[in-house]
Amino acid sequence: MEKQPIIALDFASIHEVEQFLHQFDEPLYVKVGMELYLQNGPAVIEAIQKKNHKIFLDLKLHDIPTTVKKAMKGLASLGIDMVNVHAAGGKRMMEEAMEGLISGTSSADRAKLIAVTQLTSTSLAMLHDEQKIPLSMDEAVLHYAGLAYDSGLDGVVCSSLESQRIHDEISGEFLRVTPGIRLEGGNAHDQARISTPKQAFLNGASAIVVGRAITSSENPVKTYVRIKNEWESAWHEKANR
Repeated sequence: MEKQPIIALDFASIHEVEQFLHQFDEPLYVKVGMELYLQNGPAVIEAIQKKNHKIFLDLKLHDIPTTVKKAMKGLASLGIDMVNVHAAGGKRMMEEAMEGLISGTSSADRAKLIAVTQLTSTSLAMLHDEQKIPLSMDEAVLHYAGLAYDSGLDGVVCSSLESQRIHDEISGEFLRVTPGIRLEGGNAHDQARISTPKQAFLNGASAIVVGRAITSSENPVKTYVRIKNEWESAWHEKANR
């Protein structure tokens, strides 16, 4: 269970990232996505690590197995804490990704490797009409999660709505990293499957990822603390039962 919410750094430049992080007086766990990484490269990782923050590098690698293996080996050298692929790439691709990650890691601790199942912006209508997957959302996500587990990965990205089934039917130790987190009454933006921090915990999430609810807030630190407290209090309530 990751006690800190992971903050998605929805910015385009290192300068914006540094301005945002300067507001906080504690080490954070942050997510660097495609927008930020592809425009700034490894320099943004180095800048964040200098401030002692943990990093989830969210690039959703999805290509032929050999390409993903080589890419993952290179990413491992960055010393990140978590990285991901897309489960739609298949079992062999995920296995090769893990091999690349292990071979590229020089320290004893490698990054956690997780797989995206279905994006939280994906609705049931999109699943059926655009992807032509004739399953319920739960079944589709559970299938990809099972492939990731069989491939030796550490967990998946899923919405909180599927977290409990993954916990119950695959493994309680298998990470369930949940984006689409909003405070009660918050703007859903382009997310279709969302939940509050407490709902995510009760649904079995291992970690939560929060982006615009914090980064677009009038007071990011205050909002972060509120979300962190809601997440941690749910965790403590369960631990003390």
